[in-house]
Amino acid sequence: MSPRLVLASSSPRRQEILELLGLTFELRPPEVSEALRDGQEPEREAKRLAVAKATSVPAAPGDLVLAADTLVALGDEILGKPAGPREAVRTLERLAGHRHEVFTGLCLSLDGRTEAGVAMTRVWFRQLDALECEEYVATGEPLDKAGAYGIQGFGATLVERIDGEYFNVMGLPVQLFLSLLARFGLRYGCGRLESV
Repeated sequence: MSPRLVLASSSPRRQEILELLGLTFELRPPEVSEALRDGQEPEREAKRLAVAKATSVPAAPGDLVLAADTLVALGDEILGKPAGPREAVRTLERLAGHRHEVFTGLCLSLDGRTEAGVAMTRVWFRQLDALECEEYVATGEPLDKAGAYGIQGFGATLVERIDGEYFNVMGLPVQLFLSLLARFGLRYGCGRLESV
């Protein structure tokens, strides 16, 4: 019997990726503080937050809870969601012409057991001028996103290239999802989850 997939997230991007995979799921957004701990590595924080989200939502027996947390790091600094338009513009100006890393912690929880991991993708931005940054922020797209951009929308024009999984930058690394499923003896079968 296939588990019932529960998405512990309110992210439209994560919902979109699961829909692209043809999976049916129930939404149960978690109520977890996303405050970051000082001095922690982004991989560790992304994984910690994903586990906290997955284990915070109510789950019935057989519910497979999926949770994720995405962080953007420029060097040693973690760039969260911008507090407003001005901070978004400043963030984009800092990312322009440079490489940064996107880390997504992913956690699956089933019947009291959790499995978690982290995916990382390197992203290079092209050079941007102040007007381009302001125009992008004016779309409203970057205001709820770590690093102040979304690769799947207008933000695609900011990205020169990536090294790693595209869906990780969107917020749900598909290959890591498949790997964690296997740890539970499950597999993805083109639109459904099933036991191996």
